[in-house]
Formats: sequence, C-alpha cells, structure tokens
Amino acid sequence: MKKSGLAGWMAGAVMLMAGAAGAQAETLKFAMAAEPYPPFSVKQPDGQWVGFEPDLIRKLCADMQAQCEIEEVAWDGIIPALLAKKVDVIFNSMSITEEREKQISFSRAYYDSPAVIVAPKALNFSLSPGALKGKAVGVQIATNNANYLKKHYEGIADVRYYDTQDSVNADLVAGRIDVMLADGLAVTTFVKSADAQAAGIEIVGEVPHDPIFGRGMGAGLRKEDQALKAKLDDAIGKLLASEDYKTISAKYFDVSVAPKQ
Repeated sequence: MKKSGLAGWMAGAVMLMAGAAGAQAETLKFAMAAEPYPPFSVKQPDGQWVGFEPDLIRKLCADMQAQCEIEEVAWDGIIPALLAKKVDVIFNSMSITEEREKQISFSRAYYDSPAVIVAPKALNFSLSPGALKGKAVGVQIATNNANYLKKHYEGIADVRYYDTQDSVNADLVAGRIDVMLADGLAVTTFVKSADAQAAGIEIVGEVPHDPIFGRGMGAGLRKEDQALKAKLDDAIGKLLASEDYKTISAKYFDVSVAPKQ
C-alpha cells in the first residue's frame, strides 16, 4: 500500500535520518602490518597502536573529521586486502613506486627515508662497487630493498629473504648473515638496541638512490577511491606544513623526515 500524507512523510524522514546516521558511522580502516616496526608502528599488549604512523593517522582523521581504526594485516597480503575492500587505506611505510602504481593509487608522500647497509664493525665493510659480492645479505621480502637486491645482486651476493625485519635483525646479530639492507629511519632504533650494540653493529652508509626505491612513503588507496585520495592529499599537505608534523617527527627522529617533493 502506498503511504501518503503525514504518516508517509514521517516514515521517509526516519529512513533519511537512519541513512545519515549510517553514513556518519562509517569507519575508515587503515591497514598496518602486524609485525612491530619501531618507531613507525607497534601494537601494544592492550591493542593500542603507538608510533609515528599511528600518531599521523589520528591527526589526519581529526582533520578530515573521519572515524578511523587501524586494521592488522600481514605485510605480504596488505595490497590484496585493500583491493578486496577489507581495508580502505594502507598507511604502513609503503613507498610510492611505478610497480605498485600498476595496482593501486597513492596519496602524496608523508615521509621519506634512505635505504642503508648495516653490518658489524668487525667486518670493515665499505660501500665500494662490488662490496656485496659473495656476502650473505639479509632483507625483508616484498620491499623495495628486496627488489633492489634482486635487480642488482641476484647471483652476485647470497641474498636471503625474510618475512619480517625482526628476523633479519636477529640473524645479523647472530652472525648468520654478513650485512643487511634496510630502511634507514627504521633501522636507527635497532642499531641503538642492546643486542646490536653488543654485536658491534652499525649503519655503514646510504645506498645510492635508484628509481626502484620510489618517491617517498604514501598512503595506498584503491584507484577508484579518488574522493578519498583528494581528502587525504589535502589533509597530508596541511599536516606537513603544520607545527604538529614537526612535533610528531621530533618525538621519534633526530632528523627531518619530511618528503623532499
């Protein structure tokens, strides 16, 4: 039966209000890998996420007036999770590369970091051409660092791929690998740790820039989510220009991490 008059109007108003409430209650899910990646992201025993990127997420969501939550996803399944619409945004130190842009879009960069070689001081390692020849080199799989070694050193060095950065760090401390290639900012925390200090481990130097390392770290999004990308780009731009970004950066790093572009 068709509703008419006041009763029909009231029913329609209730439906509109319910729809609006549902829209307001919609939550943006930010994907983050489960493994600890200090100082960028660490999940506390109580379930709270702490670190540079969770702090940025909270500031960005406040600016966008969006309800957000962090969703734990395995690193090697993080892009499939986004494409399957299990999450809405990847915000997990993912560098912007042409290879990844074949599958997903990126926001503007929100930080940048060099790739570095880390080794025990006793090795007397130098970043000379061919220095990795014959060396056992550890690297986390599915990263730009892994792609770099595969491109330039497969068959030259003994490249060993690991599921997590923690596993690479542990094998370097134990002497099961000679050196490792890792993100410069993330590895700063590791080299200051008691285990690394006891093993005499240090950052040898930065790897020369290669296009394979990308254009800084950005938020990964589905290509069709252009409205969300525009919102994030605007919020990231405002945050980068604010004192909040400087304050958050200084909390975790001794140097500027702001993207150069």
